[in-house]
Amino acid sequence: MSSGLPGLPGAVTICEVGPRDGLQNEPEPVPADVKLEFIERLADAGHAVIETTSMVHPAWVPQLADADEVLRRLDRRPGVRYPVLVPNQRGLRRALEAGVTDIAVFAPVTESFAKANLNRTVAESLEMFAPVIAAAREAGLPVRGYLSMCWGDPWEGAVPEATVVDVATALISLGCTELSLGDTIGVATPGRVVALLAALTGAGVPLGSIAVHFHDTYGQGLANTFAALQHGVTTVDTSAGGLGGCPYAKSATGNLATEDLLWQLDGLGIHTGLDLAKLIETSLWLAARLGRPSRSAVVRAHANLLR
Repeated sequence: MSSGLPGLPGAVTICEVGPRDGLQNEPEPVPADVKLEFIERLADAGHAVIETTSMVHPAWVPQLADADEVLRRLDRRPGVRYPVLVPNQRGLRRALEAGVTDIAVFAPVTESFAKANLNRTVAESLEMFAPVIAAAREAGLPVRGYLSMCWGDPWEGAVPEATVVDVATALISLGCTELSLGDTIGVATPGRVVALLAALTGAGVPLGSIAVHFHDTYGQGLANTFAALQHGVTTVDTSAGGLGGCPYAKSATGNLATEDLLWQLDGLGIHTGLDLAKLIETSLWLAARLGRPSRSAVVRAHANLLR
């Protein structure tokens, strides 16, 4: 059924980031068996893009120290993409040896976060990623570029659109095939979302290469996503049960919950290919293993109905 609302796409791709971005900030590492079952359940629910892990050094993100084991045991399904975040050339080599076919790099747009996260300047981080992107593209792999702090930074405050445009256009010129705009600390509002999208497309960044990645710190995740969809974006990052955060930014709370977005999109008649009931069941299963309730409003509502 069509929603009848103007300017919305007929279909949206949801990139599920729970297994990587969602679990990287857990106080204790989640066992590989749980991660693998989590990924299987997400695929069973219809996800075609599941961000699986990261090839970071265990000292940086100990929660993902089992990346090699997870990738070795992963049951890759035809038609499902399993992107992996790589921080450098060594990480890329590990990813290629593990059979990874989709990679991502992580590019801060502010100097403060670049220093906190990578101990480099923004320019130095782009220099570090240049050979990684080039090698991945030579191997025939698509490369997603994550841009962090696109609307606000805990040290620098509001981030000018021109700052984001500079990094975004640099990543496109280096060979990135997709850019995910991260509201890492969740301070974006719909007007600022549209302003940044307009600035990016005005600078020549193809709209079809842009995804959005909102955190729900101020409860604006759904509103921001709706504004992005009206502007022509058709790829949205979410995390099952609203899992996630950022180890290097304490004000970064959970990601926009997959179930909350799907409830909205289903109500708008927008196709995603996802089964909401299976996703709710998955988030309840994972919440039991993490020992705390889901952050998703939809999951909590359904859990209350089951009592």
